[in-house]
Amino acid sequence: MENRFTYEDCKNTAEWLLSHTKHRPQVAVICGSGLGGLTNQLTQAQAFDYSEIPNFPQSTVPGHAGRLVFGILNGKVCVMMQGRFHMYEGYPLWKVTFPVRVFHLLGVHTLVVTNAAGGLNPKFEVGDIMLIRDHINLPGFGGENALIGPNDERFGVRFPAMSDAYDREMREKAHSVWKQMKEQRELQEGTYVVLAGPNFETVAECRMLKMLGADAVGMSTVPEVIVARHCGLRVFGFSLITNKVVTDYESREKANHLEVLEAGKQAAQKLEQFVSILMASIPDPAC
Repeated sequence: MENRFTYEDCKNTAEWLLSHTKHRPQVAVICGSGLGGLTNQLTQAQAFDYSEIPNFPQSTVPGHAGRLVFGILNGKVCVMMQGRFHMYEGYPLWKVTFPVRVFHLLGVHTLVVTNAAGGLNPKFEVGDIMLIRDHINLPGFGGENALIGPNDERFGVRFPAMSDAYDREMREKAHSVWKQMKEQRELQEGTYVVLAGPNFETVAECRMLKMLGADAVGMSTVPEVIVARHCGLRVFGFSLITNKVVTDYESREKANHLEVLEAGKQAAQKLEQFVSILMASIPDPAC
């Protein structure tokens, strides 16, 4: 059986980080493709390359810088992943989700997830932000889940609930912050479906995903959310709609990663401002 990271491995990494920074983060943010600019909003920032952090995997995808950045955003002490890990890079899910357990041991109580996603919902436009209400874990249907294997009760229970994965209170706050921002497009809300990637979806797959009730499709996020909820973290997240999926055989359109990064660049500023304002609304654990 593969060598999984133990509780002690996670603890060693957390202790190494705590001994190398004065920051004690309350909130962790995982920045998706092209969204790493959020780290520029941090004050008193301190960055570590993944390569210098014990046990950390390396990010191999364009648009993912591969740095862990600590700092303060709108009064909240944060740690941000500038680049995440994916199944399609060849990492097992226990390695993809390793940073989430480290964040838990750093004292983080809330995880914010962001990603670039393809819009399945016909109402969505490129540049829209979708608040994630729920997810469909398609690899999980085939036996790929970060929680498979022995369960360590120090992280969480054997059978964690996922019906409340995305915090309702934070979703309500997100809608009211969006109204204050007076954006032209409304804040979308919907279900994110994860596929393993790295290829984009076929027309038939996109049609099937729509029938399943998914509004956006991507290749990340869900494993981290499952592990975060297993650890008892509050979770909320956003998809930046960077392309509309192709569901028509007559269409000449096709998705490509450069377009995803370009659309991300144009809309990222809006998402950065949005997440920054929302930081102030995140309640402390005692609340």
